[in-house]
Amino acid sequence: MSKPIQLYTARTPNGFPITILLEELKAKYGLDYDYQVIDISKNTQKEDWFIKINPNGRIPAIVDRARGNFNVFETSAILLYLVQHYDKNLEFGFDPVKQPDDYSEELQWLFFAHGGIGPMQGQSNHFNRYAPEDIPYAKKRYIDETKRLYGVLEIRLKQGREWLAGPGKGKYSIADIKALAWVRIHAHSGIPTLDEWPNVKAWVERAEAKPAYQAGLNIPPA
Repeated sequence: MSKPIQLYTARTPNGFPITILLEELKAKYGLDYDYQVIDISKNTQKEDWFIKINPNGRIPAIVDRARGNFNVFETSAILLYLVQHYDKNLEFGFDPVKQPDDYSEELQWLFFAHGGIGPMQGQSNHFNRYAPEDIPYAKKRYIDETKRLYGVLEIRLKQGREWLAGPGKGKYSIADIKALAWVRIHAHSGIPTLDEWPNVKAWVERAEAKPAYQAGLNIPPA
């Protein structure tokens, strides 16, 4: 019998949120999945067969075999989809009807990571590590913006919170999973330490202490 979810991914900050959540769902509910490594260095994600799954030609993407081979692309959309269909107790999300404010907070921080941290830190990675020419303005611009976004996280987390969304100290949710995948690689992006943002640093450490989180970071294996 085939596993419900077929994942296409690579070892990137966009891929890890999906493997982390899938490992959390596996540990909680026994949800199993297959994955195929996409070699982005060879532009496998641009091949015709993959474009049929994700017209944007990027990882990650999933095919839900249990729901008529339904395709989902974009990290945040996949996270929301998996919670909707496979997190029956909403361990990693919130009920939009019964918990409308918590659900809204989750969306706000999920989109903050999707539209802010990911793109800005990704540009910092590019200009500091991979650009064919040295452009000091671009390097400074994107490091400074990444630091500013970390400051926004610090404002949120220093309010006695452990997680980004939910009442009280918050609940570990897909909003955290999405943002953490980028913040944890801060050194790779030109920010050697999180000491400037102690609550962000503690937040990363809390997540990395979770067994399923660590399991997700090892898929695909290094």
